[in-house]
Amino acid sequence: QVQLVESGGGSVQAGGSLRLSCAVSGYTYSRYCMGWFRQAPGKEREGVASIDSDGRLTYADSVKGRFTISKVNAENTLYLQMNSLKPEDTAMYYCAASAFPVAGIKSLFYNYWGQGTQVTVSS
Repeated sequence: QVQLVESGGGSVQAGGSLRLSCAVSGYTYSRYCMGWFRQAPGKEREGVASIDSDGRLTYADSVKGRFTISKVNAENTLYLQMNSLKPEDTAMYYCAASAFPVAGIKSLFYNYWGQGTQVTVSS
């Protein structure tokens, strides 16, 4: 059974940083694409960043240069380092795992989802 458990969310002021973690179990972690998504109230879920099985990174334009996705295979953990946070980054952030080695940041290619962790950025 695949389980994804996010942590690291919280409340910060604009310009601050947070590091999200996603602990992965029951999944052949290194062979498939993993990603981070977010959903703000009243908005559709959007892809934030992904890392393919071969290490290729994809970012949404809105977070390029500020967010960094990474994974540590030995720890079965996916990370999202978020710097220079803006109020518009406020959302529930979700970790997701794909059944494909390459998936980008399109949610339809992802099969497994965590419960989410809230990120709130105040101005």
